[in-house]
Amino acid sequence: MKDEESGNRLGSYLRARRELVSPAQAGLPPGGNRRVPGLRREEVALLAGISPDYYLRLERGRDKNPSSQVLEALARVLQLDDTERTYLLGLATTRLRTPRRKRPEHVPPRVHELLAHLQIPAFVEGRAFDVLASNPMAVALSPRLRPGLNRLRSLLLDPEEQAFQQDWTRATADFIAALRTTIGDDTDNPRFVELVGELALSSQRFRTLWARHDVRSLDGGTTTVHHPVVGELRLHRDKLPIDDVILVVYYPDKDSDSDEKLRLLAALSQTESTGTAQDRPAGDPRPKTP
Repeated sequence: MKDEESGNRLGSYLRARRELVSPAQAGLPPGGNRRVPGLRREEVALLAGISPDYYLRLERGRDKNPSSQVLEALARVLQLDDTERTYLLGLATTRLRTPRRKRPEHVPPRVHELLAHLQIPAFVEGRAFDVLASNPMAVALSPRLRPGLNRLRSLLLDPEEQAFQQDWTRATADFIAALRTTIGDDTDNPRFVELVGELALSSQRFRTLWARHDVRSLDGGTTTVHHPVVGELRLHRDKLPIDDVILVVYYPDKDSDSDEKLRLLAALSQTESTGTAQDRPAGDPRPKTP
């Protein structure tokens, strides 16, 4: 992460991505005695139609003004998809942007009302995957969806969340790539700095994936989880931007096995919360759960 800390984010990204492209993928003979994974610098330069010296200057941060044509050529050689290509182009233009004013993430009152009315797991997350608000069904689905917790931190460090995910390996890769995409040029955001620093110290999985510089969009999709009470659930996920935050909802196919299990989970959750309220001693100041 030295290049990132010194401000050479473009060079760091180029180096990470060329190490992931094999000579065979680039149409080159594998050759012998390769000392680096992936492509050599001179091979990238040759395939992109630029001089090896110029590419070296780009990777080492000595030239920070590459043309869009050069970046497009590098994106082709490095076999970047649309999200990765957009990210690469953005790395060369962020220095021209004025710093954004940092505003605290705020859940609008109407969203709290919406959460209370939804009968499916729903919660609000911030840009760093902090859970800002959630409804009872979300917490019944996973206690790690309580406000104040961080989804990525739970995914990497909480054994119960790891067991909850059917495909933990893919989930971690998706989340970490999405975090890098979200951070973009906002590298001095205190919350991002804090989270990346904590996870870099506490998780080898995070360090490995962060070094790859993957970028990805984590929007809609379908996931399978293992609930400790009702068993396997196959749920669709949608993310809906509302002001500066994201509303996330999980829902099953109608009349599916997962739909029945989610209804059972809702009934069990309601019974448990009602029983907890009724069991409180007289004079308990806490409000009863409706």
